[in-house]
This record gives sequence, C-alpha cells and structure tokens, in this order.
Amino acid sequence: MPLSILLADDNLGTRVSVRDYLEMSGYSVIVAEDGQEALSMVKAYRPHLIVTDITMPRMDGYELVRKVRQQPEFRLLPVIFLTERASILERIRGYQLGCDFYLPKPFEMQELGAMIRNLMEREQIIQSEWRFFHSSTPPEAGSSSLQPFPMPTQNINDALPRSSALKLTKREQEVLDLLTTGLSNAEIGNHLHLSPRTIEKYVSSLLRKTTTNNRAELVRFALDHKLVK
Repeated sequence: MPLSILLADDNLGTRVSVRDYLEMSGYSVIVAEDGQEALSMVKAYRPHLIVTDITMPRMDGYELVRKVRQQPEFRLLPVIFLTERASILERIRGYQLGCDFYLPKPFEMQELGAMIRNLMEREQIIQSEWRFFHSSTPPEAGSSSLQPFPMPTQNINDALPRSSALKLTKREQEVLDLLTTGLSNAEIGNHLHLSPRTIEKYVSSLLRKTTTNNRAELVRFALDHKLVK
C-alpha cells in the first residue's frame, strides 16, 4: 500500500501540479482546499505526511499544524510548509509549531520530492526503533496492550547473520555510515559524489548481505552488530 500524503493549498494550480508529481512518484495523495478541510482529513485518513500552504482561507497552515500537534497520535507527523513568506520570524514560528521543512514558492518539484523521501525514511527508522524497543521490553503490570504500530511477529535479528560473517566493501561501508544518519539516497550521493541510482545499488547490496527487508531494518541491524560507530 503506497504511503499517503495530505496536500493542503487553496491554489488550484499548485494542488494539481503537486498532486500529479507525487502520484507519479508512487504516493497516494489526499487533497484539501483549506486548513479546515485538511484538519478533518487528517483525522479521517491518517496520512503519513502533510504538505501545506501557509496562507489559506478558514484556517491557515500555522493553525492547522498547531491543531494537529495537539493530538497525541499526530505529534510526530512530518510537515512541510509551502510558503511565499520568507522572513526569519515567520520561519521561526513554523519551526516552533513543529514544521520539519520550509519550501519557498516557486519551488522545484524534485526538491519537494527529496524532502519527502528524507522525512519518510527518517520516520521509518523512528518506527523501527520504537517497535524494537517495545518488542524487547516486557509490559509493566496493569499497562495497556494497545500499540501505535503493529508489533513484529519475531525479532528480525534472530534470522540475521553475525557481523563477523559480513564482508562489506569500502564503498558499502561508506554508504552504510551515511544511511544510518537518516540521509536519503540523493543526499548520500552528494556526499560521495555518486548518483542516487548508484547509491540504490549499494543499498540493495547491503540489504542482500544482511538479509534485511528495508532501510529501517538495515539501520537496526547495523547498530545491533556494531557495523557503524
């Protein structure tokens, strides 16, 4: 099932162009024309990320994020602001409310895509860490059994090879070191002066060697087996 993104903007042209780009990139996109509509959609659809304009009728982006952050289950929901407001005070206000990135209008779609990939990958790592911690920590007496994420049926490390059996190349180690810091493939490529496609090949090789299924599991494996400092 594709990751879902809530897009809130009162400009029809922005909604159409951003939605088309994100859907072509493989995301499921939910569209709102103002902050009030977006707030109701957060509750109904529980998106993985919000991309929102600041200046909108009925409820602006600042108020939207403030109300979203008041709900415990959405306190860590990633948010990107699309804005024509470039002042330092406006940016500080957004960061204080919990915005992750600002993207000034007009913007390049590729930059928005890179921001989204970065936030999605970071969120996967956070969720993997949360699941691992709670799968290895016995619940306290009288505590609730409800969990915000599905619990794994088994600890992935049980079936993984020992680090001593791994033979990573120098470049694979460099990619792994940067990957565990939360960087996207494009950002890792910039650090190593390689293309994102080449980085993806190294990541695929690392997944195969560690018998992990995704980047989050790979990071967990690397940390557990001390493959990174």
